[in-house]
Amino acid sequence: MTATETTPVQAAEDWARSFGEATNSDPEIQAHGNYFTCSYLLDMTDHRFVVRMVSGKAAEVVVDPGPLDVHYQFTIRAGVETWRGFGVPVPPPMHHGIWAATFQRDMSLEGDVLVLMQNLRCITRQIELLRTVGVPV
Repeated sequence: MTATETTPVQAAEDWARSFGEATNSDPEIQAHGNYFTCSYLLDMTDHRFVVRMVSGKAAEVVVDPGPLDVHYQFTIRAGVETWRGFGVPVPPPMHHGIWAATFQRDMSLEGDVLVLMQNLRCITRQIELLRTVGVPV
């Protein structure tokens, strides 16, 4: 597989499980995540996921919740093509981080951005994990 090819699309439930396991076993998140406690929505257009973090562990990854089913503090929203760019081993330009994608692609950061900023290092690392677990869209 070349750096520009996308990884095979997984079922949303399988991806949620893989993403939670990758988060919980990642040494960097575990080293920095003692206070990484928040819930946020990853909106990938075709699927939405609420990631609930408690002390650096993915306590729950909810697949396609209804609008009032699960509380979250902020949203990271982008189109399918932007997320696919994050899900390859070597991301193309403007897919290497949320700030680049926000300024140059269609990614948006919404809600309580203070909570995002308070947990930025760990969330950045979780987005980097997409390079290994792929994306479900």
